Order: sequence, then structure tokens, then C-alpha cells
Amino acid sequence: MKHISFSLLAIMLVFASCKKKEEQAPPQGPAPFPVKTVTIQNATVYQDYTANLEGQQNVEIRPKVNGFIQKIYVDEGQVVKKGQLLFKLETQTLNEDASAAKAAVQAAQVEVDRLKPLVDRKIISVVQLETAKAKLAQAKSTYGSIVANIGYATIYSPVNGVIGGLPFREGSLVSATNEMPLTTVSDTKIVRAYFSMNEKQLLFFNKTFKGATTAEKLKAAPLVSLILVDNSEYDQKGRIATMNGLVNAQTGTTQFRAEFANPEGILRSGSTGIIRLPIEEKDVILVPQNAVFEVQGKQTIYVVEKGNKVKSRIIETNGTTALNYIVSSGLKEGEIVVIEGASKLKDDAEITPQQAKDEAVTTANTNSSAKK
Repeated sequence: MKHISFSLLAIMLVFASCKKKEEQAPPQGPAPFPVKTVTIQNATVYQDYTANLEGQQNVEIRPKVNGFIQKIYVDEGQVVKKGQLLFKLETQTLNEDASAAKAAVQAAQVEVDRLKPLVDRKIISVVQLETAKAKLAQAKSTYGSIVANIGYATIYSPVNGVIGGLPFREGSLVSATNEMPLTTVSDTKIVRAYFSMNEKQLLFFNKTFKGATTAEKLKAAPLVSLILVDNSEYDQKGRIATMNGLVNAQTGTTQFRAEFANPEGILRSGSTGIIRLPIEEKDVILVPQNAVFEVQGKQTIYVVEKGNKVKSRIIETNGTTALNYIVSSGLKEGEIVVIEGASKLKDDAEITPQQAKDEAVTTANTNSSAKK
């Protein structure tokens, strides 16, 4: 009997506990989701293009004569002035050739001097004297060429700039036919950023910036920014200076050149970066990136319809901000979209909409493939 009483007591306690939990359980209903009403706004779109940086002048330093490098007077990365001594090539063989050529000049001069009085006394013909003079001129030319080559063995910087790599060391044999130059001197006071647009991007550029000529379109284009390899923005704005008049048939692209001042030498020739071109767009739709998800490569968003039921919809975007997409098609002003928790939803699910705070967003960013 005691055992039966104990079992009944346990059953009653379990029943009471379950009843208490049922009383505490909240009533079931549609789950709350944050939503936002679609509005028309203005935005600044930034198109990004990968760029290669070069100095305003990149001068390859090559020897004009063959010889061993006797002395290197500069180091990699050194700032040099125009006319500064860079390299000295060994000239011993040339010096010997110069001595022989000088002796030939002297001998030819002696011959001319010997024949002159003979011609004056009409002992020999003028032809012999003219022949001797021609030999003298040839000897002087040979000597002058050798002296010039000796001068070429001392190499000076043709421009102000920064020394690039030094692939050869003292004692290396170099010649004018070497594939690599002795070094490169880059004038980086002004740095040029070269980037390309495909045909669709070029068409958009030409339609956006008005002008009857290329020069007028470039003048109408705004200043551009340069994003460095550490994702920081260079503190100097640049301007697009040139646009190639032809589309490359092999790549389908057109090359542009932007120029940036480089007073502190931060930019170096050979580096890379990203050109960021701002474009003002009016009356566009912005939605939070969190609201958009991909289904089979398509950008999709949930729209709240009648009865607070959601329906997935494919949209097209035309760039992003840090937090928003610019929607080019698929949404209309006044529609309500779910901005968080899309992974928990499915078509025709009923929700409890909760309007999120409307944060004004006026800037947007597109990468270089945004308008392909």
C-alpha cells in the first residue's frame, strides 16, 4: 500500500508540474521580424577599378658601350638628381684604342703637312693632298668615336627621381644588348595610375559625363580617389587625365590614366591600387545588405505582402555601400522588405512586422564589375 501511495504521489507531482509549464507557455503566433519600407533616395556610387602605378617618368638606364661595371655610386630606393653620377664602366681597352687612334691622327696630320708644300711647288698633284686630308678626317672621326664611348662609360641620371632595382653588381659584364637595364630612375613627383574599363563601363562613363569631345568628358568627370594596398585612402585626390580613343579588340577594354601629386613620396612606381570614381545617382532604392541572400546565384529578398505573409523575390543590384545595396530592379517604392532573419523564412510564412529605424544613407560603392 505504501508503494502504491508513493507512485500516486509521484504521478500527481509530474501532472502538476506539466500543468504549470503549460500555464507559463506563451501563446503561439507569427514571429516578429524587423522590416523596412522601400523609399527613393539619392546616392553617390563609387566605381572601383584596379590600377597600376607608374612615375611620371620611368627612365631605363642602359649602357651604350660594353664593359665591366667598375663602380656603382647609388643604392636601390635612393633619391637622385638630374646629372648625378650613377655608374662607371671599366675603360682600359677603350683607353688603349683611344691612344692608338690618337697616334693615327697625328700620323695623318704629319702626312698632310708634308704634302702641302709639295703641292704648292707643283711637285705632286692636289689629288694626293686631298687623299691625305680624307685619311686625316677619318682618323679624327675614329678617335672621336672612341673618346665618346669612353664618355659613355660614365653614366649619369637623365632625370630627377628614385633609383629602382640594381640587378647587376660591380664586376658584372654589361652591354647595350642586355635584356635588363642597369636600373630604372622613376620621377614620382606626379604618379600616374593606369586602369581600364570594359565596353559597358565605357558606355556608362560616356553617357554619364557630358561633352562633345573626350577632353570635355574628362573635364566633366569628378576628382577620383586612390585606395592603397592597405585599404586606406590616399590623402591626395587625382584627376582622370587621358582616355584611350580605341577599344582594345583583344581585351575589350579601354585604358584610362589618372594622375596624383606625390609630395611626400608615399606612392612608388610599380605599385598597385584601386581608382575610386564617384558618380552621383538620383532617385535610387537602397536596401540593407543583411536583407539580401543568394539562391542559385540570384540575389533574393523577402517582401511582406497581404496578411503579413512573405514572398521571396529576385532583385538586381547596381553596387553597395558598407551596409546597403542599390537596387536597380525588382522593388518599388512603398513595398516592405524583411531586413533581418531571412534564413529563417520561407514563402507564405506569416510574420509580425516590426519597422526598423530609417537611417539615411547617401553613399554607395560599386566594384569594377558592377556595370558589366
